[in-house]
Order: sequence, then structure tokens, then C-alpha cells
Amino acid sequence: MTLIDIALIAGAYLLGSLSAAIILCRLLGLPDPRTQGSGNPGATNVLRFGGKKLAALTLIGDMVKGLIPVLVARAVTADPVILAAVAMAAFLGHLYPVFFGFKGGKGVATAVGVLFGLSWPVALAAILTWVAMAALFRISSLSALTASVLAPAYMFWLDGRTPFIAMTAVMSVLLLWRHQANIRRLLAGEEKRIGKK
Repeated sequence: MTLIDIALIAGAYLLGSLSAAIILCRLLGLPDPRTQGSGNPGATNVLRFGGKKLAALTLIGDMVKGLIPVLVARAVTADPVILAAVAMAAFLGHLYPVFFGFKGGKGVATAVGVLFGLSWPVALAAILTWVAMAALFRISSLSALTASVLAPAYMFWLDGRTPFIAMTAVMSVLLLWRHQANIRRLLAGEEKRIGKK
């Protein structure tokens, strides 16, 4: 691993550590999303108290910060191991942001961003899965969990590069881990539906 590779990975983590939800809420004088609703600094929670426009900006911001490091890395190297490491670093930055006391979001939007950078067909398949589940059940967490569980299979079928498959599998496990409370509420039939305050 070269110094450039290390710089790419470190830069990805730092960019991933920029929480769109927290930054946007501060700029607009709104409460810290970690103190509102579900306490998650993500688009779904922001939607509950900040409205659709702010939620959309949060979603885009979290996706872009996952996408940009991977695209930059792709311009420097074609090594799938380094690209996978950069993608994971951006994702971990969102989950454990150095700028916000290592208390970040659940990582769904950032995961989509890094998947777009690695293999857009896989990201598209994951998004379509989310949309289909959301249309059927109107539950964001269930949609995200279904997409994350299927993502490694999509990477296997549509891309096939072992480092990407392994990274996506680890990312999926972390997504499931971060959604433990949601899973408990889903099993109890208590999970909130999309748009419900």
C-alpha cells in the first residue's frame, strides 16, 4: 500500500465523517437531529421534523460523500482492494464520524453512494429494492434492511470482483447491526411508517 493509497483511505473517512443532517440542521438553526425523533442523523429522521426538502438535501449529501471518495480513488487506481478500502472508509466515517464524537447515522444513503462509485448497476438494484419495499410497506427501515441484505448478492451477480463482494458483505452486516432497534420494533409491529411524525 502506497502513501497515496493511505491518503485516499484517510480522506474518504474524513469526508464520510461530515454528517449532512447535523451540518444542515445547524446552518438552518434547527435542533441537532440526534436529539429529535429517532435520534438518527439521517434523511428519514430529518423528514419527521425538518420537512421534505431538508430530508432530500440530507439524503443527497450523505450519498455524495460516499460517492466522491470512490470516484477520486478510481481516477488514481484500478486496484479493487484499494477501491473497496476507500469505500469502506467513507461508510465507516458516516457511522463513526470523528467530527461528531463518533456518533453517526445508520449508513444507508452513504452505502448507496459508495455502491454507485464501485458498480452503478449494483447501486441501482439496491435502490429499486428499497423503492419496491417502501411502496409495499411504507417502512423505511424494512426497505433499507431488505436492500442491504440483498446487496452482496447483487454485487456477486452484477460485478463479481471479490474485494467488492467482501466489502459489501461487511457493510451489510454493519447496516444490520446499526438497525438493531428498528429490527426489534419491526418484530413488535411498532416501527413508524415513512412520513409519520
